[in-house]
Amino acid sequence: MALVHRDAHVEWPPIPWRRLFDFDGDQSWLRVEEFHDGDTLVVRAELPDIDPEKDVEITTSDGFVQISAHREQKAEHKGKRGYRSEFRYGEFERDIALPQGAVADDVKATYSDGMLEVRIPCPERAPSTTKVPITRT
Repeated sequence: MALVHRDAHVEWPPIPWRRLFDFDGDQSWLRVEEFHDGDTLVVRAELPDIDPEKDVEITTSDGFVQISAHREQKAEHKGKRGYRSEFRYGEFERDIALPQGAVADDVKATYSDGMLEVRIPCPERAPSTTKVPITRT
């Protein structure tokens, strides 16, 4: 049997569009994928319609790589039938733990076609095997 976490506060009747406005800190639009490419940890984040030089900052500290992004988009539509203005903006960040032994100065990042890629070289470590003794009781 599995335990299911329920929120203490449940709205009734449920409002389906409310989810559009709920933003948990970790559940923002800055979602990433992480995988190993040989001895390199690769972190990719989809960041369309931004200027990486102005809108993205990547820092390393305390054993983490932090990706911070800012998005601001405005659109205006003028026509015979009226005027409409739309905007969306927000600041988002994501922390990724540096692999053990990784050097912060070796972290590299590239941006191409809306995709941010951060590459973190991982030092090669010899796999350590320790035999655990078994005691009879």
